[in-house]
Amino acid sequence: MEEKLIKVKELLKKYHQEHLLTFFDDLNSENKELLLNQILNIDFELMNQLYENTKKPVEIDIDSIEPMPYVDKSKLSKEELDLYYKKGVEPIKSGKLAVVTMAGGQGTRLGHNGPKGTYDLGLPSHKSIFELLCDTLISARNTYGVVIPWYIMTSNENNSDTIDFFEKHNYFNYPKEAVHFFKQGELPMISTDGKILLNENGLVKLAANGHGGIFESMFKNNVLDELKSEGIEWVFICGVDNVLVKMVDPLLMGLCINNNILAGGKSTVKTGPNERVGVFCKKNGKPGIVEYTEISEEMANLRDENGELVFGDLHMVCNVFNIKALEKIYKNKLPYHSAFKKANYMDENKQIVTSDVPNAYKFEAFIFDAFTALDDMAILRVKREDEFAPVKNATGVDSPETARKLYTDYWSNNS
Repeated sequence: MEEKLIKVKELLKKYHQEHLLTFFDDLNSENKELLLNQILNIDFELMNQLYENTKKPVEIDIDSIEPMPYVDKSKLSKEELDLYYKKGVEPIKSGKLAVVTMAGGQGTRLGHNGPKGTYDLGLPSHKSIFELLCDTLISARNTYGVVIPWYIMTSNENNSDTIDFFEKHNYFNYPKEAVHFFKQGELPMISTDGKILLNENGLVKLAANGHGGIFESMFKNNVLDELKSEGIEWVFICGVDNVLVKMVDPLLMGLCINNNILAGGKSTVKTGPNERVGVFCKKNGKPGIVEYTEISEEMANLRDENGELVFGDLHMVCNVFNIKALEKIYKNKLPYHSAFKKANYMDENKQIVTSDVPNAYKFEAFIFDAFTALDDMAILRVKREDEFAPVKNATGVDSPETARKLYTDYWSNNS
């Protein structure tokens, strides 16, 4: 450990982060080793760059943004539906599809103490979000006669609790060997003066690196190699919080295959110009997402000759990628975005600092930034009441109450 400590001290001196060892002598041997390894794993050049970026305004080239073409599922003919279904169902039945659920978050905003996926939505069945998602895989197994591999991206914070939950519930009667867990990446949080923070235990304060970290995590955890070795060609990636998600959809895959496109996404129409969501667009001719904070009121309200919003197709975080697309995305490292957040941390006097206002930066990559690495994407517009019931807020919009109603209404009409 002594040799490692010397190396760490040199590294910290070079980057003016010596404070990270302030309480080193107070730690037990296990945490001393952990702290040293944490520090050695930090990309200090990247952290310096990210900190400098917090001082720069975000530049948005509005002129490069144009509407994204889409296919409206409700307007497809029977012949088109049959064609896409036939082309999409073939790789599913051949065992060439895997699904990935991004489930690294906690249910804190919902008042839930535990991983978000373990949240009980309040249905008569008392099924958790994880079980509701698993139901779709069980249905697919019954329909297509194949067990679809399910990969779940957890975080350091909730990994053990998530696995314990699956064990306790017998993997919701889905084959245990088909369920795989891997962890999301993390980055240090930094103060407004560029110092990396320590958490309440005197270790580096880390935060999950955003849902865009999914690609790097899949590579670092050998998920992609594993998928390729199993003959998987398509991977569906979604968040954990949409309880109406169709993780196995031959129509979306068939649309991609028919048009020889390596990736596809689901969209649904915004409830109105001011809904606070990102929408599909093209940026400099490449597929992308424009956030509600990035477009003018004029663009948000712009309508076409049919009276529909020109920028009205919200990104549902329901995307399917060919393995070749995932490899291409990984080679194009995603940018990190800074978020000014409230953080508890230990200061140089060994006092725990708490704050009611944002006081530190965390850095996240967004999954939609990966789209610009692709030449094109197939966008399938679906009905909100059929496929989009997010659980994000404790009350109001996108809450358990609204998701519960959407879920109940859907299955009342489709059972």
